[in-house]
Amino acid sequence: MMDETKIFTAHEIEDELIAKTIKDVIEILEERGYNAKNQLVGYLMSGDPGYISSHKEARNKITKFDRTRVLEVLVNNFIK
Repeated sequence: MMDETKIFTAHEIEDELIAKTIKDVIEILEERGYNAKNQLVGYLMSGDPGYISSHKEARNKITKFDRTRVLEVLVNNFIK
C-alpha cells in the first residue's frame, strides 16, 4: 500500500548513492572507450585511482566512497 511511510537508514541511502555512482562511472568509462569492468576491477583491487578516467569527474565520484563499501554494494546487488 502507498499509505505507509518507509523509513530509510543512512546505510540504505549510502548504498543507493554508491550504486548510482557505479552506474555513472561505468557509463563514463564506456563513453571514453574503456572496458569498464576491467577498469573498476583494477581500481578496486589495487586502490590506484588512475584506473578510473577523470573525464566527467568519474574518478572524483568513485573515490568519494570507501572501496570496501563499493565492493559490498556490488556483491549485495549480485547476491540477494
